[in-house]
Amino acid sequence: MSTESDTETAESERGTETKSKCGASRSGETDGGSSCGASSSEVEASTSKTVETTGSGSSTSKCGASETASEASGSGSSGCGASSSDDDEEEVGATVDDFDADPGRLIAVGLGPGEPSGMTSRAKRALAESEHIVGYTTYVELLPDEITDDAEEIYSTPMCGEVSRTEEAIDRALAGNDVAIIGSGDPNVYALSGLALEILESKGATASMVGFEVVPGVPAAQSCGARLGAPLVNDTVSISLSDHLTPMPEIESRLHAVASEGFTIAIYNPWSRKRRENFEKCCEILLTHRDPETPVGIVHAAGREDEETLITTLGALEGLGEEEIIDMTTTILVGNEETYVWDDRMVTPRGYETKYEY
Repeated sequence: MSTESDTETAESERGTETKSKCGASRSGETDGGSSCGASSSEVEASTSKTVETTGSGSSTSKCGASETASEASGSGSSGCGASSSDDDEEEVGATVDDFDADPGRLIAVGLGPGEPSGMTSRAKRALAESEHIVGYTTYVELLPDEITDDAEEIYSTPMCGEVSRTEEAIDRALAGNDVAIIGSGDPNVYALSGLALEILESKGATASMVGFEVVPGVPAAQSCGARLGAPLVNDTVSISLSDHLTPMPEIESRLHAVASEGFTIAIYNPWSRKRRENFEKCCEILLTHRDPETPVGIVHAAGREDEETLITTLGALEGLGEEEIIDMTTTILVGNEETYVWDDRMVTPRGYETKYEY
């Protein structure tokens, strides 16, 4: 499954949609009520409660921060630190001193593998209690209707907007709203809970000020492992092949370190148009330390309509790089020297057989 900070290709632009940068909803041709308590005098084309950013047009900050926009270039710099260009993350804008309201709450909610049935009851309850929901467009579309129908406002951005999206959620909370920022899997696994705390600190705010809370979800490695049998019942390490935030030499060093030990390995973000070489290098490193017959499980789009699973071998893994089953929504589970395949399921012994007779 893909992670928050590692997607690369922007979604199709939706030219008529408005862009809220500080949690404001805008409607009408005269001053309109903002979700942040501010008003807008701009003419807007949409009155939907769902606000999505795109790569065109301009936007106005609603949380007391100043903003300028260039209509000619189609990009704007938000006082919230958000950029209307998905590829250009701006520095943090508004600080805690720019907000007059009593802060609301900020909750990072993990949706789990993708289908509504995979969400925890705690996650559903947290979303039901949130006034605003902020997330990557694909993750918003995974929410059940009863959640989206009851939300006061939903704010989504396309790919590569994780910094501006997280700051949007924080500014909404500082402006007095109860806000949930969502992601697939778990918020603490290659996701935005850490970024949220970093941005809160950079604004001069505190986690306690907004009652920051993390609602865990089932991580991709665990949901994929469940589909493959029992591959992860012993010591396991996860590694992302995305060099968007971690330099590839560091990733290679970590691969050497864990592959030479007896860990099972969960590989996130294995393949994209810009990362073919990363995947190939990963396979090369793993094969220098492990037998080509080592079992490998592949799960594509766990919990979604196009879910697909495959159990193969480490020696055959690189050849699957061009296949549709391996992309940014795929998680790869590499067995250790004791992992075996039985009845079409991966099994990694925990060690019971050394102490018990059965």
